[in-house]
Amino acid sequence: VLAVFSCYSLVNAFQWIQYSILSNVFAGFYGVSFTEIDWLSMVYMVAYVPLILPATWLLDARGLRLTALLGSGLNALGAWLKCGSLAPQRYPLTLAAQAVCAVAQVFILGLPSRIASVWFGPTEVSTACAVAVLGNQLGTAIGFLLPPVLVPNTPNDIDLMAHNISIMFYGTAIVSTLLFFLTGVVFEEKPKYPPSHSQAVLQTIPPEDYSYKQSITNLFKNTAFVLLLISYGIMTGTFYSVSTLLNQMILTHYEGEEVNAGRIGLTLVVAGMVGSIICGLWLDYTKTYKQTTLIVYILSFIGLLVFTFTLDLGYLIVVFVTGGVLGFFMTGYLPLGFEFAVEITYPESEGTSSGLLNASAQIFGILFTLVQGKLTTDYSPRAGNLFLCAWIFVGIILTALIKSNLRRHSVNSGIMNLDVKAVPVDSPVEPESTMLKIQSTL
Repeated sequence: VLAVFSCYSLVNAFQWIQYSILSNVFAGFYGVSFTEIDWLSMVYMVAYVPLILPATWLLDARGLRLTALLGSGLNALGAWLKCGSLAPQRYPLTLAAQAVCAVAQVFILGLPSRIASVWFGPTEVSTACAVAVLGNQLGTAIGFLLPPVLVPNTPNDIDLMAHNISIMFYGTAIVSTLLFFLTGVVFEEKPKYPPSHSQAVLQTIPPEDYSYKQSITNLFKNTAFVLLLISYGIMTGTFYSVSTLLNQMILTHYEGEEVNAGRIGLTLVVAGMVGSIICGLWLDYTKTYKQTTLIVYILSFIGLLVFTFTLDLGYLIVVFVTGGVLGFFMTGYLPLGFEFAVEITYPESEGTSSGLLNASAQIFGILFTLVQGKLTTDYSPRAGNLFLCAWIFVGIILTALIKSNLRRHSVNSGIMNLDVKAVPVDSPVEPESTMLKIQSTL
């Protein structure tokens, strides 16, 4: 289940970034501005915000399997629609196809913490979440690396350019279709036995006792979660903005280096994948959620400052190194935010808390991409990056204010289970009292 999810999440992320890393190529091919190409990335962010509440409701009401099938199915549909946009005048069709992929993303981004909680035990859950997030990051990495190789800039031969783009589009469509069928074969709702005490407790709650509206209300009444919601949005929105505008930033100072711009993006994301796994393993070992999150936030701030002031030195190797350091911490933060949210909001749904975190990230991502893009175009990449640095500093302060109350960990370790533990997993449960017991304990 984890492997299949990671694979179709990978393809979705690849489709997100494949236009941005070739922004000059696609702007020339479709005869549109850089801003219109930026919208092919930002549509992912725009679609997420209004659709996240219906998507998380569907996850809670209809379950993991249906949500997974929707995500992988829409991913394949969007990929095939792109195959019909292989002509210079068909920008609207490629935008519509990207919008379908953006809707698919709504059913993908909130699943890592749910899959980890439902399928993995207390000593594996953070690592499993990191692996699930890793698939998305790997897709972004391949999206930085492969498109510049498959589609070199040939402005004097549009037919060759269309042929090269078709190889990328058809290849993506075939892979995403195979993954859709694979999802239908292997994806199950949950394992036969609960992998943790916290999951066993949740499975004793009768469905009629659950209220999606009340769950949302509880989350927004949780001050620690609200602070995390904003700080996660700032950090991840910054990553989205830097990823979207990386091609423009690099080419401003290093003309004709499209392939190396892609490689720098790859370095940024691969380093982040390593950071994610290390952070996941560290959390499973130490359970130091707030401390780890705060340290990673501070190091991301330092990394972005160094990247900003070394970008124009004229040495690509320096950009590779600073981009790698920035990616290690900034992308490594993603599973930290998911898992920290699940800990401080238990027993609320993991899909809902993750979905809201991602919605915050999309909102900040849209705003940051628009403002940074404007500053980069009108002034310089440094001006745009300094704007992001200021916001990350705000995020550090907000993270420091979060009260770390690890509810799920406390239940799993027996600290908060006086009432809950009295209800065995396989014994009859009194429906009306179970939720009251859990809430009073917490």
